[in-house]
Amino acid sequence: MDRTLIRNFCIIAHIDHGKSTLADRLLEVTGLVSGRDRRAQYLDNMELERERGITIKAQTVRLPYTASDGKSYILNLIDTPGHVDFSYEVSRALAACEGAVLVVDAAQGIEAQTLANAYLAVDAGLEIIPVVNKIDLPSADPDGVAEEIEEVIGFDAADVLHVSAKQGIGTHELLEQIVSNVPPPKGDPDAPTRALVFDSWFDPYVGAAMLVRVVDGKLRSGERVRMMAGGLEKEITELNVIDPRPRRVEHLEAGEVGVVIAGVKTLAEVKIGDTLTMTSAPAEEPLVGFQDVKPMVFTGLYPIESDGYEGLKSALEKLQLNDASLVYEPETSDALGFGFRCGFLGFLHAEIVQERLEREYDVDLISTAPTVRYRIVLTSGESKEIESPANLPSAGELHCIEEPVVLATIHVPQEFVGGVLKLCQERRGVQRDMVQHGTRVQVRYDLPLSEIVLDFHDKIKSVTRGYGSFDYELTGYQASDLVKLDVLVNGDPVDALSLIVHREKAYSRGTELTRKLKEFIPRQMYEVAIQAAVGARVIARTTVKALRKNVTSKCYGGDITRKRKLLEKQKAGKRRMKRVGSVEIPQEAFLAALKLEDS
Repeated sequence: MDRTLIRNFCIIAHIDHGKSTLADRLLEVTGLVSGRDRRAQYLDNMELERERGITIKAQTVRLPYTASDGKSYILNLIDTPGHVDFSYEVSRALAACEGAVLVVDAAQGIEAQTLANAYLAVDAGLEIIPVVNKIDLPSADPDGVAEEIEEVIGFDAADVLHVSAKQGIGTHELLEQIVSNVPPPKGDPDAPTRALVFDSWFDPYVGAAMLVRVVDGKLRSGERVRMMAGGLEKEITELNVIDPRPRRVEHLEAGEVGVVIAGVKTLAEVKIGDTLTMTSAPAEEPLVGFQDVKPMVFTGLYPIESDGYEGLKSALEKLQLNDASLVYEPETSDALGFGFRCGFLGFLHAEIVQERLEREYDVDLISTAPTVRYRIVLTSGESKEIESPANLPSAGELHCIEEPVVLATIHVPQEFVGGVLKLCQERRGVQRDMVQHGTRVQVRYDLPLSEIVLDFHDKIKSVTRGYGSFDYELTGYQASDLVKLDVLVNGDPVDALSLIVHREKAYSRGTELTRKLKEFIPRQMYEVAIQAAVGARVIARTTVKALRKNVTSKCYGGDITRKRKLLEKQKAGKRRMKRVGSVEIPQEAFLAALKLEDS
């Protein structure tokens, strides 16, 4: 294959700006998908992706295209996710490309992830083609948005393509721009083979499938390859290109993107960012890979039935094969038994993983409240990181707690700025700057990560009536006045409900949590005290009233002392029962901790 006729590009954009729809039109225009097979979000294979209308996994496809110069080109397209939680997928896709199509909604303009993805593409050295999509909408302002792109990102407004992915307007012009502007892949076809592994998934029939971009040399079916990071050597049993379904080929040359199947049994043996080389003539230096992804949000996942532990472990192992950004380790809880402490890239990522475990692997789960990774400094001077409130040492050993801080970039129409500033102040934010672009304003805040993981995205959408968007990046750690909030049921701490909160919010969180738990813990034959405590000090309490039998019903009048004697006897019996009884806490009570609102 002539490398000058190959173009590798991806589509990047904010959520709902039309990436997947544009990919659908390109599949049709190049004749890869017929009208009979046409469907929305063609490349999104996961049921969850189709149901939610979002892309979770980056997808790749090989498009044949005959350009106006009469030459036949091969275009390798990678459709990427738009949500901030999946930006790791975007960075991996960019490493396999020379060009990127930056899509901006003609009605909404530049949003937070538009900017974040544009910077990722610039840092990766890609040729960017700016596109204004949805020009068919009644509220569209393509010229205004093109000027905004020029002002904010720096592309000439005259070079911005006007496209309607839904109606197919401008797609031919886009393909011509890709052919003329995106450079052909570099690399030496005669050098020792080097191929970058930028994605992988598990197939129950053939094992781990590796999606690779061949940079130098050639991969051939039947030859042995070595993974340079792990040293594992395997024979290539099958090579595929995806157009749009896997099609078997005998070799992949420099510049091409394809799937390598080499009898690898588990995805644990495949490292994303690894370099494949031929065993017979190995390369000396591996390609520059990817930074290991660091989880930001942690949740405990436990099976509802104690005998479901092995099933959950097996499901997590299989899911990790498809999602390298998921990390987990075993943990135990007095209240919930054996389970796993799982790390995610964000709250949406955690939600998606839990839903996939329940749907695809039929696992019934209880999840604990999400926490972030805190850094603690002990009085001895030693520092370490913890992901669970249960690991927090006693106050006597603790010098200070440091929490992760992010730089949040919020794009919002001018009229909603006040609501956004108020929300950020409530979340302990410190404003960095505010810049106006036409009718939209970009606000940047330093915010504690713990304040945004749960419902910040929803709140932003709420205060801006759906027009606001935000993106964030981790900037470091800072010491804060944080405390451990314990929940006690009849004096016994329930470790799964513990939280690390800011001291100012401890009382409101404790009051709200005890009030919610009272709704879900069923009444017993004795009184159940639900308390929230910071250290030895109880800061909030509610009581679940006991079920009572009317023991005085047979007393018709007469001396009050007889009634009192019966009531005291009943009370003494309930005290004895309380000493030996244990309270069953239903799953809804643990879920209540997730739905805490700031009072």
